[in-house]
Amino acid sequence: MPKHSILGKEQLWNRRQLLKLGLAGVGATGAAALWQTLNVQSQSIVRIPSMEMEASEGAANPMQMLRNFDYGKLKRENGRTIREFELTAGTSVIQLNSAVSYNIWDLNGRIPGPTLRAKQGDRVRILFLNQAGHSHSLHFHGIHPAQMDGVRPVSNGQATIYEFDAEPYGVHLYHCHIEPVTRHIAKGLYGMFIIDPPTPRPPADEIVLVMAGYDVNDDNHNEYYAFNGLPHHYMDRPIQIYQDQLIRLYVLNIIEYDPAVTFHLHANFFDVYRTGMTLTPSEKADVITMGIAERHILEFAFRYPGKYMFHPHQDAIAENGCMGQFEVVAKNDSKNSQKNS
Repeated sequence: MPKHSILGKEQLWNRRQLLKLGLAGVGATGAAALWQTLNVQSQSIVRIPSMEMEASEGAANPMQMLRNFDYGKLKRENGRTIREFELTAGTSVIQLNSAVSYNIWDLNGRIPGPTLRAKQGDRVRILFLNQAGHSHSLHFHGIHPAQMDGVRPVSNGQATIYEFDAEPYGVHLYHCHIEPVTRHIAKGLYGMFIIDPPTPRPPADEIVLVMAGYDVNDDNHNEYYAFNGLPHHYMDRPIQIYQDQLIRLYVLNIIEYDPAVTFHLHANFFDVYRTGMTLTPSEKADVITMGIAERHILEFAFRYPGKYMFHPHQDAIAENGCMGQFEVVAKNDSKNSQKNS
């Protein structure tokens, strides 16, 4: 049984135990529903392969994060599509460089948490278990009823269900909303939430980049920055893409303690789909400014092979970890036919 599975060996909950939990935001009726959903049999939860992590990879795995989308467990209930996701808050230690390690809160053993993906109109159900030692919650950006807003604390060892319709389409996010919210986000409790439009976007190589910071000495200032969890990772291991291939970049800024950052792409321009809530680009640029929790879709293609940098245009943020490269290879280059994943 995976380390972060909801139904582990020591967690074969029964209905009475769940009703005693006082689950945040759902009450006795919701606890009964959670019992019905989880059941006491471990086989009632089907793990999604994309959510699994090898222990040797640790909580931060930037290369896996790039193109790894969790579509949940697909169900049909009362004629509706249900996408059921399983998220467990835990604790991990990541190595920011050869000398600095950092204690984080993770989701499913990952930082950032899984990139959840649904289609507009799907019913989304998130089974959330807190095993991180402190009260936490999950707040989803988008439209949903007040009781699903994720602002009530879920105590350590307890669980809850968030369930709502996926709307509107666009690039959203989820994160812990327990005070101090800045600290809970900065310690790792965040992820991207993509809702696809009813009419699919054109085919593209789709890539996720989440920008985050690390305050390692608790002075409310970031000492390190990263794309997808680890500083400088994509400088040492460039992201391979194909020449003339349409790239659809889902970019999220979740850097706390810095009011705004930019994203700059070298030797190219991109079409900007602000918040992903449009099928028509709003502008073309090579630098875009994002406040905390802002996110956009950026589309581009590289004309020439080679290595091209991307980074915030604030030098201190880039030089302290938030910097990477795309390696553009010709489509007929057999030596590079395998993309990084």
